[in-house]
This record gives sequence, C-alpha cells and structure tokens, in this order.
Amino acid sequence: MENQNQEQPIRKDSNKIYFLVVVILALLGTNAYLFFKDKKANDRIVTISDEKTRMQTDIDKIEAELDNASSTNIKLSEQMQNEQTIAREKIQELRAALKKGQLTQGQLVKAQEDIRQLRYFVTKYNADIAELKKQNASLSTERDVLKTAVDSIGTKANDLERQNQELNTKVQAAAALKTGNVSVSAFQIRNNGRESSVTRASTAEKIRINFSVVNNSIAEKGLHEVFIRVIDPSGNLIISNNGGLFTSDDEELQYTYKTAIEFANDGKVYSIDWANPGDFQKGTYTVVLYTDGFTMGRGTISLR
Repeated sequence: MENQNQEQPIRKDSNKIYFLVVVILALLGTNAYLFFKDKKANDRIVTISDEKTRMQTDIDKIEAELDNASSTNIKLSEQMQNEQTIAREKIQELRAALKKGQLTQGQLVKAQEDIRQLRYFVTKYNADIAELKKQNASLSTERDVLKTAVDSIGTKANDLERQNQELNTKVQAAAALKTGNVSVSAFQIRNNGRESSVTRASTAEKIRINFSVVNNSIAEKGLHEVFIRVIDPSGNLIISNNGGLFTSDDEELQYTYKTAIEFANDGKVYSIDWANPGDFQKGTYTVVLYTDGFTMGRGTISLR
C-alpha cells in the first residue's frame, strides 16, 4: 500500500513536465511561424520597393527617349502629336502612382503593364520619326533636283530672253529707216513769198533737208516720226519752241524739230524745211535725223 501511494505523486509530476514540454514546443512553433511570416513580409516589401525603383528608372529612360525623338526638326502629323501627348500624360500618371506610399499587387501589375505599353509606343514612335526623316531626306533630294532643274530652265529662259531681246534689237535696227543721200540747203524768203537759195548766214532764214530712204523690205510701211537735231557752228544744239525729248540708241535726247514722213519703200525723195527762230551764224551746221529709235542719217551746210 505504501508503494502505491509513492507512485501517484511521481505520475503527477510527469504529467506536468509533459504539459510544459508541449507548451514550450507550441510557443517555439508559434515564434517560428511569426518569424518566417515577418521575414516573408519584409522580403515582399523589399521586392515591391525594388520594383518601384526599377519602374521609375524605366519611366525616366522612356521619357528621355521621347524627349530625344521630339527634339528633331521633324514636322509631326496630328496623330503623332496626339499620341505623344497621351504618352506624356501616362508618364505623369505613373510617376504619381509610384510616389504613393503603398501599392497593391494589382496596382503594381497594372503599372508594369502600362510601362510595357509605353516602351512599345516609344519604340514605334522612334521608328515613325526615322521613317519621317527618311521621307524628308528623299523629299529634300527631290526638291534639290527640281530646284537644280528649275534653275537650269530659268538660266536657259534668261538666255533665250536675252537672245530674243538681242534679236529684237537687231530686227528693230534692221527695220529702222536709213537715209541715202542727204543734202542741206539754205533759203531766203522774199517779200513776195518766193524762196531763193543762199549761202550767206546773214541772208539765210531756213534750211531744207532733202534725203532718200534706203530700200528696206522689212521696215513698216506708213508714217514714221522723224526727229531732227540742228547743231550750230559752236557745237550747241538749237532748241526751238516746240523742242522736246525723244529716245534713240537707248539714249534720251532733245530735238530741235519733229515731223513725220510716209514710207512706202518706193525710193521717194523727202524734203523737210526748218525755219531758224534766231539768226544764222557763219560756219558749218550739222543736221542729224532720227527715226524708229535709231540714227537715220546726217548732213551739213556751211554758211559764209
């Protein structure tokens, strides 16, 4: 009986020990679970933080590529401009999202997808820019070729115009009337109205210019204005009251007297009278005739 009483306390102590061991093991298991849970959470936080940093770096690269592509002197189409605007707005949205303190797994996945789409867009955008550059280079080459052709045509046109002008000038010169024999005589008008030829300056009142026109089949038939310049013995041009300006041989001149003749290319002899409004001087007078923009001929008379 005494041995049975001793065994009962020993069993109670053993049960307590077993219980304590179980509790200790449970506590150790709980601590281990919490340790690994915390470690996994810390690893996940580090992973998400690293992913955010990587995505921010990707966004910086994408934006730098977009800026580099946009810095070219290429005129973008309206569609490309709109696409660029949308891409920059998306970049700003991603930057704002990544600045937030926390990102859910779904938000992180969506951000990663947005970055992939942006990377694809920038790649396509750069390819479009390169194609535009290629097209512009081709257009520039075509433009330069056309410009060279136009310049060449312009040069030829200018040469032809110059040649035409020279030819027209030659034709005009050839068509201008030229005098044959020119004779100049002085006359005195008597009281009865009759004229008498004189050789003295003191009695001369007018001069008569007789001339013929050289045969010219290309000259225009009809009236031709004739301008006359009378140079006195001192070399001065005599200007009468109706004297004015005309152009001959590309030079503007004053004339002494102006009239017109009817040209028919028939060998006719023409006669033009000019009355001196002043007195004649002793010496030689020179008479120059002009028509059709060119010098027609000249003659002289000497008065004693």
